[in-house]
Amino acid sequence: MTDTPAATHPVTLFTGQWADLPFEEVARLASEWGYDGLEIGIGGDHLDTKLADEEPGYLKEKLELLKRYDLKVYAISNHLTGQAVCDDPIDFRHQAIVRPYTWGDGDAEGVRQRAAEDLKRTARVARKLGVDTVIGFTGSKIWQYVAMFPPVPASVIDAGYEDFANRWNPILDVFDDEGVRFAHEVHPSEIAYDHWTSVRTLEAIDRRPAFGFNWDPSHMMWQGVDPVGFIWDFQDRIYHVDCKDTRIRTANSRSGILGSHLPWGDPRRGWDFVSTGHGDVPWEDAFRALDAIGYTGPISVEWEDAGMDRLHGGPQALEFVRSLIWPRPTASFDAAFSNQ
Repeated sequence: MTDTPAATHPVTLFTGQWADLPFEEVARLASEWGYDGLEIGIGGDHLDTKLADEEPGYLKEKLELLKRYDLKVYAISNHLTGQAVCDDPIDFRHQAIVRPYTWGDGDAEGVRQRAAEDLKRTARVARKLGVDTVIGFTGSKIWQYVAMFPPVPASVIDAGYEDFANRWNPILDVFDDEGVRFAHEVHPSEIAYDHWTSVRTLEAIDRRPAFGFNWDPSHMMWQGVDPVGFIWDFQDRIYHVDCKDTRIRTANSRSGILGSHLPWGDPRRGWDFVSTGHGDVPWEDAFRALDAIGYTGPISVEWEDAGMDRLHGGPQALEFVRSLIWPRPTASFDAAFSNQ
């Protein structure tokens, strides 16, 4: 009897939405629930890149803590600092999310440059942890023009992609040196936020291999972008997977995809995030597509459900994701039926 191939994806918990809890508490919860490891977000006491890069023993303590809870680190993320690399304007929003040593005196260009240096530092920290993927945002000089009104000349958009390339190519040089890849999360407010902007972003950096995508379908869904088609179109660039579901509420002629400046979870928005697979993301089709392109990396649960307590939903989300990771077939469909 031929053994059926086992599923290969470790399931991790992204700690970004848990940064208010001590790192050890998050590790304990993830271990008790049955997660294989963590996608460690840089925030709170979970991970500080400056300490990790400069203080002997800092990362050793983190790895020993994970070992105590039988967990591994499969990826790290630096979304918040990455946002400040290209954003214009730099303002109070960024001061609230970056480390004090990145904010400094608040001078906008200084913040951008210090954010870029921290992304380089993140690549070095990833290598020290034995991790080959960093997830994050890029920021964007031109997101403010997303409505394209008042009319925006093509030269302004071109300059935005040039600005991205000028700021990120030196960062990616360090990623190359360290043998680490950057997985950009395709997301509103970033340089790549849908299909065509993702194409343009890759073109801006000559499709260098150090830069790919973190596939998170939630933001694609409410923009009307096919998340399964995205996997196929960018199959050589799917470097990491975050699972966060989106529920599109019944159209009522009032809500639109931009959210109306309403807070997360407000039902008037027209959509919200859910975390247990009961939304509208075509999960089975997506996981079949991931198998088809040969993705074997981690599947990370990203918690962002405003309507459910995370201590209740965390283990439920794990159970749902595991239900999507089934053994691969031992033979091709054609071969299985060739002798009938």
